[in-house]
Amino acid sequence: MLNRRAFLKTGLKTSAAVLPVSAALHAFNPASTLAAEQAAVAAVSGPAPRLIPLPPRLAPVDLAAVPWQQKVRRVGQSNMTEHDPAVMNIEEWADYWHSAEADIVFISVTGILAFYPSKVPFHRHGKYLHGRDFFGECVAAAKKRNMRVVARMSPDLNWGDALAAHPEWAMRYRDGSVQFSEQEPRLFKTCMFSTYMDDYVPAIMREVNSLYDMDCFYTNGWPPIGSLPDCHCAICSKLPPASTPAYWRVFDDRVFELWQKYDAIAKEKKPDSFFFANLGGNVRCGPNLDRLGKLAVWFQADNQGRTYNDSAVWGCTLQGRVCNAVLDGKFAANVTGAYSTGAVTWRNGSKTPAEATMWLNETLAGGMVPYYHFVGSEDGLGEDRRWQAVGADYFRWTAQHDAHFTTRRSIANIGVVIGQSTQLLYPGPSTARSRAYMHQTTEGLYDALLQGRFAFDFVHEDRLDAERLGKYRALLLPNIAMLSDQQCQQIRAFVQSGGSLMASFETSLYDENLSPRADFGLADLLGIHKAGEVVGTNGNAYYARIESPDATSQHPILRGFTDTNWLPGAQNRVPLQPVPNPLLTVVPGFVSYPPELAYPPVPHTDVPAVVLRETGPSRIAYFPGDIERTYWLTGHGDLLRLLHNTLRWITLDQHIVHVQGEGFIEALSWETSPGYAVHLLNYTNPNAQHCWLQSAYPLGPQTVRMKLPRGVGVKSVELLKAGQPVPFHLERQTLQFTVPRVEDYEVAAITVA
Repeated sequence: MLNRRAFLKTGLKTSAAVLPVSAALHAFNPASTLAAEQAAVAAVSGPAPRLIPLPPRLAPVDLAAVPWQQKVRRVGQSNMTEHDPAVMNIEEWADYWHSAEADIVFISVTGILAFYPSKVPFHRHGKYLHGRDFFGECVAAAKKRNMRVVARMSPDLNWGDALAAHPEWAMRYRDGSVQFSEQEPRLFKTCMFSTYMDDYVPAIMREVNSLYDMDCFYTNGWPPIGSLPDCHCAICSKLPPASTPAYWRVFDDRVFELWQKYDAIAKEKKPDSFFFANLGGNVRCGPNLDRLGKLAVWFQADNQGRTYNDSAVWGCTLQGRVCNAVLDGKFAANVTGAYSTGAVTWRNGSKTPAEATMWLNETLAGGMVPYYHFVGSEDGLGEDRRWQAVGADYFRWTAQHDAHFTTRRSIANIGVVIGQSTQLLYPGPSTARSRAYMHQTTEGLYDALLQGRFAFDFVHEDRLDAERLGKYRALLLPNIAMLSDQQCQQIRAFVQSGGSLMASFETSLYDENLSPRADFGLADLLGIHKAGEVVGTNGNAYYARIESPDATSQHPILRGFTDTNWLPGAQNRVPLQPVPNPLLTVVPGFVSYPPELAYPPVPHTDVPAVVLRETGPSRIAYFPGDIERTYWLTGHGDLLRLLHNTLRWITLDQHIVHVQGEGFIEALSWETSPGYAVHLLNYTNPNAQHCWLQSAYPLGPQTVRMKLPRGVGVKSVELLKAGQPVPFHLERQTLQFTVPRVEDYEVAAITVA
């Protein structure tokens, strides 16, 4: 039986509104009908959404000018262990990846344990190497099968003999003691600001380059993913305090200094070789994503699976949207760990096929290249071989449709700002100081956008120029607390040019140095002024009073709210000065226990719970509460409806791609060289927000509508997973077709004339 959160999260939706909880049961009974629920939705959802035309198609690509890495479509890795040189069948290993049609494989060098007879001091030979050139044999086997090779290094850990000779290489705690690996205390953590990175890593790279035909070099375990290092060695103790804006800038400078140094070494032998580093962390990436996007030619998204039991299933597509925001069409691959990722890990055991396959599905849907990974043992392919068929079959399927999976640009009319500095540095309000705070905010908005089937991109906070923002009807600022004066001005310019805006909570209350402002940096644009410090929850959270019952029929953001004077507020809010004619006002929070005292001492205030503005074609909505995060924590349907209503209002209910049907799906659409591709990911599953998918719950018909650019015709619409064409209708440039069934994933590949 589904619990309340599962009901709220997996209940079937249309593109228009939230269906009642009972609809969730129908998702798991395909024979059931949702006619009654759909009729109820139609009664409150308002007029049908309007389609806006897609932009003119991009000019054709000159394939001869495309760098080799951007032609890679499948990446494989069997992560080698110290024991593999004694037992691994290299030919069998190479045959597997070749049969899976992998274009490139990662082979370990590594830096912690040498897999070749290295002469670099402190590059310890594995105890089973016995002078063998294991790495070289693997490289030769891959090259014989026309697969390219990545030299995989790990500069993050080393052994006691290196520490004894170079104590300055170690990360240290505040008391001066050495930081050792939590799982293997014989290994110490190396400091990225030390000469270890300047001398030791380059020595390995040059040695490998002199001995082998390398296509590129990669460092695993560095830079940190999703956080900043906290070291107190002699060098780091002179740097700004960790987790401050000043430290982040120093960290960034060091990352990109080393990146460019390693890239130059990679090119010493082959000009088309390059270096890339371990990345990921999605919106909370360690290095500055704007700088990274300008420098990196390969984005290594090391998001191998759901890390925590409460992680949502869409973590991989979230990463894909981040890559799309910063790479300008350059290469990105996401690692799918075939092994058992999670709070409890079995590094050498396969995860369920449904979970691994969905992660691969999301990789493609998110515009990235699938990359499949397992940890070798015994023969190099593992004691648990169940992962092999999943990856090989999937890779072979993608090889049949490479053109449709090679994306050119996303199709969306909403931009969600990535506040990377806020994600990394903002501590949250005093009532909820934790690293998870902004993660919950991001997940809440992401969930709401999926539930409403809105087409959206991520936009980096350092890429708010008019040219990039011009494609969007609306920009969303989910508690983007840290914004510089320049960024605030760019957002003003977007609205002045006709764009709409939705913002929440402490957006713009801090500058780029995390210095608090006396008032919002966007106060003039949002039409608000701060009236006090953040108010949290003690018992009952605050409520939002509907000021006039007639307002439910007058303003679209209140559509569907009947028989109530109150709506739920958020867990935390910023008090605001009064505004004229507020639609919703704050009923301050009060105790929930004892029930005798559970009533509002102050039942009515003039403090706004939402502020709405219209200037020409621009519509602006500001919520003083952390509404997205509170929705994620509670799954409250009123908060979801309020967010959906507001999103429709600020966008004038315009859709650039409209997908209608039963179920909880994520829809992503791309322009491709053949035409367009609409990806439908079926998340209608009791494990969408918890643990792993065990199986898929198929969905019925999904109707897709989109308005093509003038003069663009359609040759065919093919369903790539079903392996069949579907009929379509094109009239006045509006294309419509129906996907009859979605198992876990379907891709509608549109070939244009």
